[in-house]
Amino acid sequence: TKKRGRKKKTKVLNLIDRLVNYKASVCLFIKNLCVPFDNNLAERDLRMIKVKTKVSGCFRSEEGAQEYLTIMSYIGTAHKHGINAFTAIREALLGNSDIIFN
Repeated sequence: TKKRGRKKKTKVLNLIDRLVNYKASVCLFIKNLCVPFDNNLAERDLRMIKVKTKVSGCFRSEEGAQEYLTIMSYIGTAHKHGINAFTAIREALLGNSDIIFN
C-alpha cells in the first residue's frame, strides 16, 4: 500500500527549509543595523501598558485606561515618524495634532 505524492515533512524540517530559503532576510539585521532584530512593534507597544498595570496595580476606571491608551498610541505614532514625544504632545495641546502625519 504505497501512498502517492511526497512524504510529509515535520515541523522542524519545514522550519529549516524556510530558514535556508530566506537566509538573507532572516539575517538582514546583522548586516544593516537599522533593521530591528524582530518585527514585533505591537508587542513592544503593549509592554509599557503591562508595566504600568503591574506598578500601579490596575487602572482606576475604564475611561482612564482608554485615555492612557490614546495618549500612548499618539506618542508611539509620533516616535515611529521620528518626532519627539514632547514636541508631539505640545503641538497636540496647541491644536496641531496632525503634525505626526505630515
